[in-house]
Amino acid sequence: MLPSLFLSHGAPTLALEDSPAGRFLDRLGPELPRPRAIVVATAHSLAIGAAVGGAGQAETVHDFSGFPAPLYALRYPAAGAPDLAEDIAARLRQAGISTRMDPARGLDHGVWVPLLRMFPAADIPVVPVAVNPRADAAWHYRLGQALAPLRHEGVLVIGSGGFVHNLGELDWRGENGLVPWAASFRDWLADRLLQGDTAAVLDWQRQAPNAARAHPTTEHLLPLFVALGAAGENARARRLHDSHQVGSLALDAFAFGAP
Repeated sequence: MLPSLFLSHGAPTLALEDSPAGRFLDRLGPELPRPRAIVVATAHSLAIGAAVGGAGQAETVHDFSGFPAPLYALRYPAAGAPDLAEDIAARLRQAGISTRMDPARGLDHGVWVPLLRMFPAADIPVVPVAVNPRADAAWHYRLGQALAPLRHEGVLVIGSGGFVHNLGELDWRGENGLVPWAASFRDWLADRLLQGDTAAVLDWQRQAPNAARAHPTTEHLLPLFVALGAAGENARARRLHDSHQVGSLALDAFAFGAP
């Protein structure tokens, strides 16, 4: 059975650069059992309620500006999975989550950048799922729980975001590692995940040190709760990777599965 994953995707240049996070993703794809499809809850697709991408062939969306020209030439031509998308939407509605299908929803860089490193052949169907910036961790955990049975059906569930994500306090010199306030948040959250303290994780905004500074807006952490919920009851976390960029971006990755 596949685990569910939380991946920090960092800057879009992750698709091209030689970096610890990029090399980790290069290794991760071949190490996993090959999925029949991939579902990605992504920080760069926002909706009120749940929105599921149902395109038969989704567009590669370059939802960023000011980056090197070669980045805009990249495409991730994975097929969609309309039948799976409809199935996901039905599961979410059955769980009491207001859900709409969005056949025009493309693959934003939170989807295609990590998948390009993990599965460069783009030969596995992909379904993107939006996060809801007006909903809390518990709502996204419940969304993930509705997706949990898919892991028994050969579907890889990924939450793609950022473990610490503050674009307003970047240190472009990058000489001093992760800044102390970001490190304290990262360490607290990683410890709670590894201890299996789901209640504390879901209460992160109240309990975690420097929570508002680590995530001035929540969309990059919300995919974590989807991945955690998709692992099922009493899931255990395994830290797969930790690195950082420009002082205030922590690029930790976790796998979640049965005890």
